[in-house]
Amino acid sequence: MTRKPTRLIDHIHLRAADFDRASSFYLAIFEALGRAADAHAGRDWVELDEFYLDQADANTPPSHIHLAFRARSRAEVQAFYAAGLKAGGTDNGAPGLRDYHPGYYAAFLLDPDGNNIEAKFDERDT
Repeated sequence: MTRKPTRLIDHIHLRAADFDRASSFYLAIFEALGRAADAHAGRDWVELDEFYLDQADANTPPSHIHLAFRARSRAEVQAFYAAGLKAGGTDNGAPGLRDYHPGYYAAFLLDPDGNNIEAKFDERDT
């Protein structure tokens, strides 16, 4: 009998134009989300759970996606936003409630490669 996977997404792999800038950004937001201890980083890669980052090259251009990380509180969303800005991210939506549904609190940043990175706290999940 074959066991069915329980998650739709196996992993997310981003390729950065400037790995040093991108890794600084992601390590800063992971720390703000309380996950720095779970992150693993090498000279040319960063990994956390199903997230993987490395350097783009001539055969693999930088990625351009929207990626949302779960936060455990509004305070973590705010910390994500502040840490991301300090680490080279660009504002793409300050922390606040969104009209997607009641209790959806999020912030958006563009990472150094222009990916739309979100941290969200969904009050419906508490």
